[in-house]
Amino acid sequence: MDVSEMFDRMPFNDRLGIELVEIGDGYAIGELDLGIEHSSNPDRMIAHGGVTYSLADTIAGAAVVAANEIVTPTVDMRIDYLAPATGGTLRAEAEIIRNGNSVAAVEVTITDDRGRTIATARGTYKAGGATGETAWRDDPAT
Repeated sequence: MDVSEMFDRMPFNDRLGIELVEIGDGYAIGELDLGIEHSSNPDRMIAHGGVTYSLADTIAGAAVVAANEIVTPTVDMRIDYLAPATGGTLRAEAEIIRNGNSVAAVEVTITDDRGRTIATARGTYKAGGATGETAWRDDPAT
């Protein structure tokens, strides 16, 4: 499964502006250039928490897809917001810390251009055991 190609075809990534920068077996790095459309404040740029969460979830999922070569839906994600994102580029670095037979656990760090940690997250993803039709495909053989 070509994770980069799958990632490039996701409409949500295009909508938010999430770019996959690097992908490997069990890790991924992605970036998002913040714009006013990402702000939760009409008067100044303060990224909505959902933007940061979406970046973390998307890049963590890419790491799991790369490791398992199957689509890996999110089971759960916990995020700690540590500083406001006020502009520039957010960078997410995700690494699998446990890849089991049915689920994978991933840690993610989100930083800004100045190297400040904006958020940390830990997600759990379905990593195996799925058979048959899924929301991602009609034909279980693909």
